[in-house]
Amino acid sequence: MSIEVKNLNYVYMKDTPFEKKALNDVSFKINDGEFIGLIGHTGSGKSTLIQHMNGLLKPESGQILVDGEDISSKKIKLSDIRKKVGLIFQYPEYQLFEETVEKDIAFGPKNLGLSDDEIDKRVRRAMDLVELPFERFKDLSPFELSGGEKRKVSIAGIVAMEPKVLILDEPTAGLDPKSRMNILDNINKLHKEYKNTIILVSHNIDDIAEFSDRVLIMENGKNILFDTPINVFKNVELLQSIGLDVPQTILLIRELIKNNFDIDDNIFKLEDVVCAIKLQLGK
Repeated sequence: MSIEVKNLNYVYMKDTPFEKKALNDVSFKINDGEFIGLIGHTGSGKSTLIQHMNGLLKPESGQILVDGEDISSKKIKLSDIRKKVGLIFQYPEYQLFEETVEKDIAFGPKNLGLSDDEIDKRVRRAMDLVELPFERFKDLSPFELSGGEKRKVSIAGIVAMEPKVLILDEPTAGLDPKSRMNILDNINKLHKEYKNTIILVSHNIDDIAEFSDRVLIMENGKNILFDTPINVFKNVELLQSIGLDVPQTILLIRELIKNNFDIDDNIFKLEDVVCAIKLQLGK
């Protein structure tokens, strides 16, 4: 399930005094099964971009190809695209509405016309993947849960539909550190279990660094970088010039190298950096 964006443009409130070009000639390709990190400040175009990927917004010009099909074509049913491309907005728990956790998660699969047995299987599997034990949570009201648990129910509701692409817009926003890491670990587990394509939108550079295969940087409606995490994070001055952080480990390695410390500058994960430092100190 690849996604290819070609020369995508989008303008809000066109031909008014408030006209704003949100996307400006954006092009890139996401391969099947990749975990993509999407970063950019508010107003950079990232939220507009992801809403194009499942047809919530239609491009001013350009194309979005999902598995080679132009989703703007009149021949394509957007309902079919949205079964393949699941989109979870910020604070998805505000969209919970059923009286029990089980019913809320089952709502999407029911709308797919699945059998009761298949719905039950998907609900149980989705709850297991987000670490909500079925027997303990199935009859609870989603409104009685903690913030982190509500977020898990919302994610499970999309996961139960088994989309081939899952887009998550700031899925850890507003959560405490423990709940935040738990949600990210669950998302990583989903990726490994389903082997689907994940697009994670986040302001947290360390989260993106930890999980992503490639990182897409948006700025002023343009995609200015799209590469492996290490190749993106090496552009320290560029990232800092647009107000984005870089992983602290990258800055540490740069300082160590300046002080003649023999360390590989192609690593950035904390455990790898620690191991490299211990190795050098042990020589």
